[in-house]
Amino acid sequence: MTTTDGGARLQRDGIGLAVIGCGAIGRIRAVLAREYPGVRWLGLCDVDAATLDQLASDTDADLATTDIDELLARPEVSAVIIATDEREHVEPILKAAGLGVPLFIEKPLATDPVDSARVLAAIEAAGVDAVVGYTQRFRRRFLTVKQRLRDGQVGEVTTVVTRALMNRMVPEATLRKVSDTTNLTPMVVSGTHSLDMCLWLMEGKEPVEVYARSVDRTLGDMGTKDGTLGIFTMDDGTVFSMNINWALPAVWPGAVYGLEIGIVGTEGVIDIEDTHRDVIVASQHPQPAGYNSRGFQAPAPRHIDFVGSYPPGDLSDGVLWGPMREETMTWFNRLTTGARTPHASAADGHRNLLLTMAMDLSAARGRAVTLPITPEELLAELSSPSSGARDV
Repeated sequence: MTTTDGGARLQRDGIGLAVIGCGAIGRIRAVLAREYPGVRWLGLCDVDAATLDQLASDTDADLATTDIDELLARPEVSAVIIATDEREHVEPILKAAGLGVPLFIEKPLATDPVDSARVLAAIEAAGVDAVVGYTQRFRRRFLTVKQRLRDGQVGEVTTVVTRALMNRMVPEATLRKVSDTTNLTPMVVSGTHSLDMCLWLMEGKEPVEVYARSVDRTLGDMGTKDGTLGIFTMDDGTVFSMNINWALPAVWPGAVYGLEIGIVGTEGVIDIEDTHRDVIVASQHPQPAGYNSRGFQAPAPRHIDFVGSYPPGDLSDGVLWGPMREETMTWFNRLTTGARTPHASAADGHRNLLLTMAMDLSAARGRAVTLPITPEELLAELSSPSSGARDV
């Protein structure tokens, strides 16, 4: 095993993969691991024995355990995927970072900004190559747009506008699993994807201020917001406007996510429609729920479906095709060949968390927030009882 200049440990003799968290996303990545010829050993860990045993059987795992320490103590482990629930990332990340092996972490690093800073510091101190799951970077349209921007085809970007619409199955499935919904907002849990995408496309521009407003008339009783709208000012004067609403009815044809992005430059414009309305199925039969979480049942049948709106991709003949396959397989290539990849870094993940929380803080304050802002300030204000949403 050798080490690249970027810190990634090359695993030309094969990957010994530990997957911590065997729910919907952990399952997808573990199944894909069994397809990749370079994965020579697969170990699984989950607190739910039934979920663990089913995935172990489906993937013919070499080890399945409910004890994270047992898994990480195995000498075969040379890379780790963290796919636990959002609030349960910190401990496994810190333990895995201590091994000094590459990490793939589902976003966010943490739901507490101070914990996120602590996790990032541990990753950087260990010198490990850690990436964060921002799957939409691997959709071909976004990769193509990224190159067009690199090539300067619209000149200097001056304005970016994005809108994300989501079926409410995501907050209903996410929030039912926890007793404390602090910081589980549409921006922190889901809007972070469109934020990451736009900042990746605007690479090199730093936000210096954000003003946002939120509304909670539909999902307030569940302990979250319906949606948040905000405007960022970047260090070069570029204006970035974004909004997300994840309170659309369960019968909304989008299984999960629909995104629009408009980019205006001094010499051109790029308009991206990622709403998945180009392929529509209308049927007397209920359509797949799309969002899949342990024990979650869709509250109402959907008879119209925007095909492709499930962010990981789509099933065909029992096999998942789409951006999550590309993201996962490309990470395996990164480990075995040292290939340069578009994955989000741990630093990107931490930045995204602070910026989504800064939007929530601006909405709570009712005024603009100057950036950058410290994790400690975000934690102090967003955890206080007075930090509720203000109606738009």
